[in-house]
Amino acid sequence: MLKAKTSTGLVFFPAYDWAISATHPEREERLLYTQDQIFEEGLFDIEGIREFKAEVIDIKDVQRVHFCVPEPEKVMTESHYISAGGAKTIAKAKMDGLVKTGFALVRPPGHHAMRVVHGGRGFCNINNEAIMIEYLRHAYGIDRVAIIDTDCHHGDGTQDIYWHDPDTLFISMHQDGRTLFPGTGFSNETGGPTAAGTTLNIPLPPYTSEEGFLTVINKVVLPVLQEFKPDLIINSAGQDNHFTDPLTSMNFSAQGYADLTALLKPDIAVLEGGYSIESALPYVNVGIILAMAGVDYSHVVEPEYSASQLRQGKSITATIEKTCNEVLAIWKDRENIRVRMQENVLYDERRRSVFYDTDGFFESQHETLHVCMECAGTYKIDSRADTGLRVLTVHIPRKACSNCIQEGHRWFEQADMTNYDMIMLQDRPEDQYLTKKK
Repeated sequence: MLKAKTSTGLVFFPAYDWAISATHPEREERLLYTQDQIFEEGLFDIEGIREFKAEVIDIKDVQRVHFCVPEPEKVMTESHYISAGGAKTIAKAKMDGLVKTGFALVRPPGHHAMRVVHGGRGFCNINNEAIMIEYLRHAYGIDRVAIIDTDCHHGDGTQDIYWHDPDTLFISMHQDGRTLFPGTGFSNETGGPTAAGTTLNIPLPPYTSEEGFLTVINKVVLPVLQEFKPDLIINSAGQDNHFTDPLTSMNFSAQGYADLTALLKPDIAVLEGGYSIESALPYVNVGIILAMAGVDYSHVVEPEYSASQLRQGKSITATIEKTCNEVLAIWKDRENIRVRMQENVLYDERRRSVFYDTDGFFESQHETLHVCMECAGTYKIDSRADTGLRVLTVHIPRKACSNCIQEGHRWFEQADMTNYDMIMLQDRPEDQYLTKKK
């Protein structure tokens, strides 16, 4: 009998009652084929690989991360509660010592969901990884976390949530935003004034193959992780870099994903995108699971794979090398970047237009950060959506100093209710969520 070198837990949640449409790639078959493949290959016969059943998150789990407008029930279905619950379940199994690593194979996905949520964008309504991480910080005292997003689309929602958090390292490697939704994730996006350098983006040219992806892992991700020293490494394990994916233009393979996983050694992986339902997902997921468990995955090869045909060109290799050097330079200079961004600045402002492509409307945001030398800084977001709702949200960070706690409560209490439909406060030091409505 085969035995896993590393005990590994799995959670499956195909979400039978949730799909963009009956024929859309984001539907329950994404995981049903994988489930069939795992049983056919006998992965659960391997000692040390075990299955857990997804629990359901509660409203408080969501409200540590999101401002759902007008309320969670309006932007979430039962499937969203269970999908995020699957990530939470596998994280608890890891923290309770039941397994060493875990993979939440769940949908709907989540990495495009930002701090403020008015609806669905990029097939995402709530951010599964962020909800899981903030639960772990609350319940287990986890502090420093690294999120490595390997989805082909830039994880702009996760980036937004942790833009001002110096204790969360977010690295996203993805197809160049000039060629793919959401059009963001360039190397100059490095985090806010209190956390500059802990957001690192590595845009990759279309048709990058395993050579390019593994170069990024070896040259950038692993050295940065070694220096950052996280308590946990989380992999946002999107699988739409595969050469058969219908929505993207990359040349990654199941073997490549397994090699990446073996190098990265994530504590927890959470499924994000990946829409080649039959040609890719069963093979990629099996490869990732075997790599996490420390079991030989050399036999996992999809029928259409040809290494010679998918080899990247020299210009792609040169571009990736240049980008890696740029990102490493940002990481090494992060302290100086923070000093320059904070110099003579009491408040930092961002204005953005956010497109909810799944639900078809725009949101405008005006964010104000209190730039603090002692903590991550409290911030507020004035948000107005095409739905007609305007809200003010205030976030007091987890390790806020007394001045930022006072500032956050002052913003919440003194905001003019006549200008907003709702005013909301996340007080993370007190694990409290407050709302005022007209």
